[in-house]
Amino acid sequence: MKSGRKKTYAGFGFGPIQSALFLYEAYRCGNFGRFAVVDIDERLIAAVRRNGGRYTVNIAGQRRIDRATVEGVELFNSTVAEEAERFVEAVAASDELCTALPSVSVYAAGAQASVAGLLARGLAARDRTAAQESPPTVVYTAENNNRAAEILSEQVCPLIPASIRKNVQFLNTVIGKMSGVIADAATIERLDLATITPDFPRAILVEQFNRILISKIRLPGYRRGIEVFVEKEDLLPFEEAKLYGHNAVHALIAYLADLKGYTVMSEARHDSRIMATARKAFIEESGAALIRRNARAGDPLFSEQGYREYADDLLTRMTNPNLNDLVERVGRDHARKLGIEDRLYGTMVIALQQNVQPLNFGIGAGAGVLSMIRRREELGRQPEHLPNSAQRLDKDTLSRLLREIWGEHPAAREHGQRLIDLTWLGVQQLRRPGSV
Repeated sequence: MKSGRKKTYAGFGFGPIQSALFLYEAYRCGNFGRFAVVDIDERLIAAVRRNGGRYTVNIAGQRRIDRATVEGVELFNSTVAEEAERFVEAVAASDELCTALPSVSVYAAGAQASVAGLLARGLAARDRTAAQESPPTVVYTAENNNRAAEILSEQVCPLIPASIRKNVQFLNTVIGKMSGVIADAATIERLDLATITPDFPRAILVEQFNRILISKIRLPGYRRGIEVFVEKEDLLPFEEAKLYGHNAVHALIAYLADLKGYTVMSEARHDSRIMATARKAFIEESGAALIRRNARAGDPLFSEQGYREYADDLLTRMTNPNLNDLVERVGRDHARKLGIEDRLYGTMVIALQQNVQPLNFGIGAGAGVLSMIRRREELGRQPEHLPNSAQRLDKDTLSRLLREIWGEHPAAREHGQRLIDLTWLGVQQLRRPGSV
């Protein structure tokens, strides 16, 4: 698509998903002539500006870490009124946009300078600047929420004219790319990473993966500038595979690794017991359940061979030694990750609904509880029923703790006792000498 007018790309947030995925792919494809991004990190914005609008990312393959530089980026500070207005002008001229923020809750924060406010003002400005009908535009939402597009659309669309609204589509995404920002100078030196700019002491490190799934685009005649993404008619089955496959097993490995005293995820790669448990959980439990649940989707992923290939690929990627993925990072926020709808127990509930017994996920959940006890002093808020030591964890205490975390959720009422039983079996297995 490298002919005709060059497109304009606009982004909200300059974290690793924006800088090393969406903006990086927009730059690499050659279809865009302008790149405008808004953020609130004054030091980062100033550093990229001093570097002439250039920044560098580190891309981890299985054998080595490569570097890539993106050029021609305009960074704006949304907290500075004049800069926010210049970014609004860029939005008005944009063809593809992306929000890559910590949470969908950020959309409305900041009134007129909010994401929703800036986006609405930019889109509405097309009524005043466009001599012809408003050009079609897509907005990728990358906040790891399966309703992010709908949430942002509900906040923006009432603020723009119908003539603009009909030519804008908000897209959900399924992003299976692992990424992070490293600020530790010793780690940066050890891995020989390039910092974001020569004088800014942080490095972006992402895995070499760009098969990103997005909602089906329904704007007549629209052609994406970022061509590498894959459109799906219905994203929900793939969102479930991400949460209840990728994320669930990632957490399972992290919690088992934490109990072994490992620091980085790649150490688990050489632990045959951990990897055997992870593979069984991935293929025989997550896979068996999601294949039964989504077989009608007709996608090769939801077949025995397709899901096995998906699992084996991710098990290799999740333990990539060049990613420097910290066990503590993957496992943190225990209470959320042990929630009834989240990765471990969410997977176990679906498995039970599909008549699959999630024994290996029970081991992972047990490891998650033991890791939570082990790291109790690091928790932002300690659950009332969290024991002081792993030795004081019995089945009654476990039951009270999990019921406290789950609350009155319907799945907890229906499946709670079975989930507690499976978790307790996992804890007992982990206590045996020579266990996982």
